[in-house]
Amino acid sequence: MKKIAVVASAVLMSMGFGMALAQQTSSIKQNKKGVVMKGFVQNIEDLAIKNDDFRQVLYTTKQCQLVLMALKPKEEIGAEVHKSDQFFRVEEGTGEAVLDGVRTPIRAGFAVVVPAGVNHNIINTGNVPMKLYTLYAPPNHRDGVVHHTRADAEADNEHFDGKTTE
Repeated sequence: MKKIAVVASAVLMSMGFGMALAQQTSSIKQNKKGVVMKGFVQNIEDLAIKNDDFRQVLYTTKQCQLVLMALKPKEEIGAEVHKSDQFFRVEEGTGEAVLDGVRTPIRAGFAVVVPAGVNHNIINTGNVPMKLYTLYAPPNHRDGVVHHTRADAEADNEHFDGKTTE
């Protein structure tokens, strides 16, 4: 188990999350029988705010997926439609949520729920990066994928391949 913790810590540090998060991750939770906890328990607000990548898949189960996103000023996710439901939570910045053509101003603290089949877009209308996270149900992306920029995401035709975090 220690080997997993060391690797997880090194990966998080290489991704720019720093020593504090790496140390937080290095304490693997086990019950009295030594069974490793499944699931994701971390400060999502801190992770979202520290994230500078356009898309970073943090955790994937068979039924849902947790993804960090960061939009540069005036950048947008791009209009899209999914077969899955999607939830967004804005942690920093201001922008617009566009659902089937209806534009709604959003800012830190706002949540957006997008039912499957709805054409949607999230647009950063501000002058600072918009930091947010999203949940897909079921998963939409390959587990662990990182796209540093929107161009990287558009160039990578990846999709969920059935492999989960655990």
